[in-house]
Amino acid sequence: MRLIIAEKPSLGRAIAAVLPKPHSKGEGFIRAANGDVVSWCIGHLLEQAEPDAYDPAFKQWRLDHLPIVPAQWQLQAKAQTRKQLSVLRKLVKEAGSLVHAGDPDREGQLLVDEVIEFLKVPGAKRQAMQRLLISDLNPQAVSRALQQLRSNQEFIPLSVSALARSRADWLYGINLTRAYTIKGRQGGVNSVLSVGRVQTPVLGLVVRRDEEIADFISKPFYEVQAAVHLTAESPLSFYANWQPSDACAAHQDEEGRVLNPKLAANVAARIRQQPAQVEQVERKEKKQAPPLPFNLSALQIDAAKALGMSAQQVLDGAQSLYEKHQLITYPRSDCRYLPQEHFAQRQQVLSAISAHSEALASACAQADSSIRNQAWNDAKVGAHHAIIPTAKALPGGRLSGSEQKLYALIARQYLLQFFPHYEYADTRISLTISGGHFTASERETLKPGWKVLLPQRENQATAKAPLPPLTAGQMLWSGEPLLQEKHTQPPAHFTDASLLAAMTGIGRFVQDKALKSILKETDGLGTEATRAGIIELLFKRRFLQREGKSIRATALGKALINALPEAATRPDMTAQWEKQLQDIAHKSLNYTAFMQPLTEQLQHLISLALTADSVQFSGLAGSAANTAGRRKYSTGKKSVSRAGTAGKSNSTAGRRRTKTPAAGPKVF
Repeated sequence: MRLIIAEKPSLGRAIAAVLPKPHSKGEGFIRAANGDVVSWCIGHLLEQAEPDAYDPAFKQWRLDHLPIVPAQWQLQAKAQTRKQLSVLRKLVKEAGSLVHAGDPDREGQLLVDEVIEFLKVPGAKRQAMQRLLISDLNPQAVSRALQQLRSNQEFIPLSVSALARSRADWLYGINLTRAYTIKGRQGGVNSVLSVGRVQTPVLGLVVRRDEEIADFISKPFYEVQAAVHLTAESPLSFYANWQPSDACAAHQDEEGRVLNPKLAANVAARIRQQPAQVEQVERKEKKQAPPLPFNLSALQIDAAKALGMSAQQVLDGAQSLYEKHQLITYPRSDCRYLPQEHFAQRQQVLSAISAHSEALASACAQADSSIRNQAWNDAKVGAHHAIIPTAKALPGGRLSGSEQKLYALIARQYLLQFFPHYEYADTRISLTISGGHFTASERETLKPGWKVLLPQRENQATAKAPLPPLTAGQMLWSGEPLLQEKHTQPPAHFTDASLLAAMTGIGRFVQDKALKSILKETDGLGTEATRAGIIELLFKRRFLQREGKSIRATALGKALINALPEAATRPDMTAQWEKQLQDIAHKSLNYTAFMQPLTEQLQHLISLALTADSVQFSGLAGSAANTAGRRKYSTGKKSVSRAGTAGKSNSTAGRRRTKTPAAGPKVF
């Protein structure tokens, strides 16, 4: 008997649907006519054991217990899914061969692998286990995937990467959460102050942005524009902007803005009613390819801008379109490219899109299915590909309003791939007026290409008269100049879209220059699958709050960031972790090389926590955030109640505590 283990029941049912019929359904599994059995996990069936599983003394939260570092890691069955684990235990023993059908990502790989390890499956059977990769739940796609099984051994590095992530997050979250919750309690805050290697730097981004805005002092600056006429008698043709020379540097800020009003007024006076000579005319014709299909972060950012949806709402909607309606491919993808074989399915996908709405049907009719652009690239496709519509057509009225809008956004992005490049010309004119340097520029659309599909507001530049045709050496006339006083503006508060963009492009916020360089290719706080949950968790913990579309830190969130060591609140460390976790997945780094330095760093962070001043939390005891004092907090996949207080040393717990993790994971 061949046993196929899916990540979720919905995926299990989709796999069973293409196996020979008739089917017989059991509790937690489906048996096909050919003897194949499909069963499933229900997300993670296992979770990291809590500290008191290693030592009962750790039920009490005490500073002298820290850091808690297990010598031998333990997993335990989740209470709510223990029954399904028992089903799998029986089926795994009966099976002659196994097929791993977890989701095609790091966590999906670990989710099934850890069950196989926990159930003590014999080595030979583990070695022979195959991997089924499914990113489209429609029957044709599932059937194709079943014909393309691979050895699960190919994906072990991905599983080790996820295991390292899980254990590192446990070490970091358990220890620092306990340390700062106790410190907060000493300052009068009776809530759990959760600390995480991703959530805390994200909170740090918001806190620092809020502080930057609060401390911002607006300053005036000055711009001079020459009013250029073809002749002294002709009407205004265009405005040209003054470009200050190096001699003006003492009167400029770091962004080149002129701060001296007398200097600007002097320039305006000098160019009033003066000849202007054209020094150079540059015109360059360019082409711009359509944006690539979405990965999850790109979809969340665009949906936040266009539809006002939060990251979690987008993820939930996309998951529904994938699992419930089977209208899109795997939504938690971090890839924006498509495999070459998908190009052959384009007509079916276009037909499915056109069935959903009149607007999309019109776009499909304009699409040129012969266009094959850079989106189709096997070399850039990993375990999963970009999020695109499937070939399934769903009758109208079956989707909710938000699902329909989200589908339309994904479909439009796919359709863009079958439209020609946007073609345009950039023109730049350089002028000399009374010894000063002035420039004017414009962008002229030659062929709109893929931009015809964009909403008008996204595709509309500010209307202005085009620049006249000019030649170098030509004499013009500078009439009445325009002198404007403007004021510097503070940065904007984060929104869902800009916070997600910051998390995916975290290199912009990293201080370490060497790391910034590394992160150009691998940047990101968290993963595609976790970013929405991290943002929501910060709201749940009452560290963040919404004010309209703005996301701002609460007093409790600010206090926590100010109490923590700076290294724990900045993205450098966790971005480096993500880089190393990717290196483990690509076999260029091993488990021990990642975990050993991390454990040493944890020792240092705990030593800083022990000496931290709890004064940051004074005065917050009566805040709304403090009402969460007895709530549960999450450490990894497990919710546990806060218990115990700081107190005297427990020597037994101290002796049982270990200082280094095991040399490496037991390879699945």
